[in-house]
Amino acid sequence: MDIAESLAAALDRVLDPISSKGLLASGRAAPPRFDAGTASVVLDVTGLSADARTRIEAEVKQALSAIESVETVRVAMTAEKRGRKIIAVGSGKGGVGKSTLSANLAIALKKLGHKVGLVDADIYGPSQSRLLATEGVRPTAQGQKMDPVPSPHGIPMLSMGQLVKPGQAVAWRGPMAANALGQLIDAEWGDTDLLILDLPPGTGDVQLTMVQKYKPAGAIIVSTPQDLALMDATRAIDFFRQASVPVIGMIENMAGYACPHCGEVSDPFGQGGAQAAAKSMDLDFLGRVPLDIAIRTASDAGRPPAANADDELFAPLAQRIADWLKAPRSIAS
Repeated sequence: MDIAESLAAALDRVLDPISSKGLLASGRAAPPRFDAGTASVVLDVTGLSADARTRIEAEVKQALSAIESVETVRVAMTAEKRGRKIIAVGSGKGGVGKSTLSANLAIALKKLGHKVGLVDADIYGPSQSRLLATEGVRPTAQGQKMDPVPSPHGIPMLSMGQLVKPGQAVAWRGPMAANALGQLIDAEWGDTDLLILDLPPGTGDVQLTMVQKYKPAGAIIVSTPQDLALMDATRAIDFFRQASVPVIGMIENMAGYACPHCGEVSDPFGQGGAQAAAKSMDLDFLGRVPLDIAIRTASDAGRPPAANADDELFAPLAQRIADWLKAPRSIAS
């Protein structure tokens, strides 16, 4: 076996961290070159975190240095710059189930083939670490950037809830909270192509910083059917329109309650309010999610129902969002 074959064989014994194939077989590396004792290899590190890049470089140098005649190993790394779309999930007020919907939509979009990450941008009331079963896991950092925490559902995520003690209040003024949001969004997201932002309710400094600096591809508005919630949701819609962020549509949450004993359906928060509001504002109505204790208990336990193979509730909502992403359109600026 000549030196070129030896280098190629050694390089292919180093595994691509994504495909688990050899670096040559996976296309992660170009065929190595050898000249005057120096082995040179070019690696495509697109989609790899900073930690993974450092590790794979070290493994390549170790593998090639072990070959007789190799005195020096040079590794050049290149990466394709990929676009990442941000979808903001907002509401005009708290208590409408926005965080539960965000977690379930992230999982449902992942099942459609998107590489989804989730940012719990509700700085003052973070809950995604519980919904995605990552409580007690602190993110690591590479240099100035944090590494998202992997969840059991395949959704990397970051939340202020992972950075403070359980139950600790985050008493920060607007600029400090906005800066914290920036660190979460600017983390090392790897090959994530879709970032779901679970926003705090209202239209304050955090929301303003997000739309000005990061310009979401679109926003989803969550509301219950009741008039008070719809009044505040209307303000959130106006906020996104003023910021020239397209509103993908509205989701009506807690829409109807089926009695577990008799099956009779009642509407404690009203009926059809969000759909009527969407129509009046010329917005798409994405669908309804019922007031169902099974959704609440499963999500609170870190097992969002969207992860179930038989999910028929969140999958249609995610499909409508995915269709919108394929052909984005501006809705009433």
